[in-house]
Amino acid sequence: MITAEMVKELRALTGVGMMDCKKALIEAGGDKEKAKELLREKGLSMAAKRAGRIAAQGIVDSYIHLGGKVGVLVEVNCETDFVARNEDFRAFVRDICLQVAATNPTYLKREDVPAEVIEKEKEILTKQALAEGKPEKIVEKIVTGRLEKFYGEKCLLEQEFIKDQDKTVNDLLTELIGKIGENIVIRRFVRFEMGEGLDSSEPS
Repeated sequence: MITAEMVKELRALTGVGMMDCKKALIEAGGDKEKAKELLREKGLSMAAKRAGRIAAQGIVDSYIHLGGKVGVLVEVNCETDFVARNEDFRAFVRDICLQVAATNPTYLKREDVPAEVIEKEKEILTKQALAEGKPEKIVEKIVTGRLEKFYGEKCLLEQEFIKDQDKTVNDLLTELIGKIGENIVIRRFVRFEMGEGLDSSEPS
């Protein structure tokens, strides 16, 4: 049986996305060293090594949805202008625009979530678990699991990719880095929705 702990350990060792780690462990029959070799062969583990390289080129792309009701701007960086013109790179940026438009993430990655937001979420989830009658000794484990779901909804890199829910956005990014051979970074994004934050009862 492949456990979440095994997947996390392999991810920590290779820097590869959770879904790819899980697939490699399943393929390797739970053998961690064999799974590492499988990932290495696919070139995915190289993505982590490229992460420190400066990515100062790239593009800013936009997407307008629902007849002008939703707009998205995304900046994705790479190392060279050559890759910035690459079709796979540009298709990836376009997919990220679509992802942001569809899922409305609040943060780029889990490290961006403020500590006070996490603590508040833990407090809410703890109260929910206790209200559901869960035994106190397993409440912490339940909260941890539900907090992962929170990250998966609110953080762009942790989200399931809308075109392939077997992958996260980070898995998609890692695969592209392995394929292209350059460090690629989703730098920032912003999503606008018509009327967002306005009280419709107030005059404009």
